[in-house]
Amino acid sequence: MSVLPDSGASRAVLIGTSRYDHLEQLPAVSNNLTALAELLGGPLSLRMPASHLAVVENPPTPSAVMEPLRQAAAEATDTLVVYYAGHGLIDPHDTLALAMPHTQPDHIETSLDYDWLRQTLLNSRAQRHIVLLDCCYSGLALGRMSGPQSLADHAAVEGTFLLAASAETRTALAPIGDTHTAFTGALLETLSHGIPGGPPLLDLETVYLHLRRTMEARAHPVPQARNRNSGSHVALGRNQSALPAAPLADAADPKQLDYRLWPDPSAISTVIGFFTNLATVREVSGLTQREVSTRSAGRISTGTISKLVNGDTLPTTWTSTAAYLSACGVPDDQIQLWHGAWQELRRNAPAAQERTATPHGGTAEAGKARRRLSALWCGRGH
Repeated sequence: MSVLPDSGASRAVLIGTSRYDHLEQLPAVSNNLTALAELLGGPLSLRMPASHLAVVENPPTPSAVMEPLRQAAAEATDTLVVYYAGHGLIDPHDTLALAMPHTQPDHIETSLDYDWLRQTLLNSRAQRHIVLLDCCYSGLALGRMSGPQSLADHAAVEGTFLLAASAETRTALAPIGDTHTAFTGALLETLSHGIPGGPPLLDLETVYLHLRRTMEARAHPVPQARNRNSGSHVALGRNQSALPAAPLADAADPKQLDYRLWPDPSAISTVIGFFTNLATVREVSGLTQREVSTRSAGRISTGTISKLVNGDTLPTTWTSTAAYLSACGVPDDQIQLWHGAWQELRRNAPAAQERTATPHGGTAEAGKARRRLSALWCGRGH
């Protein structure tokens, strides 16, 4: 079953090198990082708070990458997303090295050994890992996700999905003048516009197969993938093409609705995850805040709804949340699951707040960051 990660317990590290001293320049990589960060933090994807997403652009040394990566690996308990865009090189041992701005092809120590990144993932606390590599020869990493038996077992428990822009013998594509590299551009397009006829959640297996068809049709290098256990079931967002044209609450027979369209409250483990999923409920419903208020028969105002979906402190009572979910059209049995999730978070409030907080931010900062991202999504929200 596909699942969206809890954004409060997940982290992402986006790494990209666009400027080089000794290699061809890749200006599109800078655009990749900006667009992917906005997407992961926005309503089309994971709604990841800005404080949970590290962007490392043109790192001067490999250590400039490893430090934020280790921090993210230590903080993530749900899903850890790692993305790299730039030149990929083959070292003397025929393994993948990720180029940094000062990398020299004949001085492999000036690049980032992929195995360092791999080892950090294997040592992380995250249940699931997503690795996205947009570089030449990135398919070499497909053979680097295993290791000694104990580490292999560890990875198997946590789940890993690695998506590479090209096979081990192929180069990736960065068309001159294009805003994004070919692979990342297709990925952004898929997550932003959805897959017609696809499932409600864009799990990695679905995304991979769609990218293969898309890239092959465009005569671009075909991406490769490797999955360990449940890694392929992790979703990067909702399928925008699968959202109903009319509000779900207007359906003639609510029992016929695909329950996968609604956020799954059983996947919520943090306060941030609670609020981001509440916001998603309204967007999935197709209703504006004013329409939700009207449908609640005056039980909740638009101001209360705004505070509810943009909050950072768990509500002390259940009444407003229940009225909001009901007005959005969420079925009664799912509202009961939401109530259970709320009760569980209330019982474990200190632990939930600790999982939500970050060493450099805290829940208040994360809430502000989320509100700034929500302000960018003004489409149907008012």
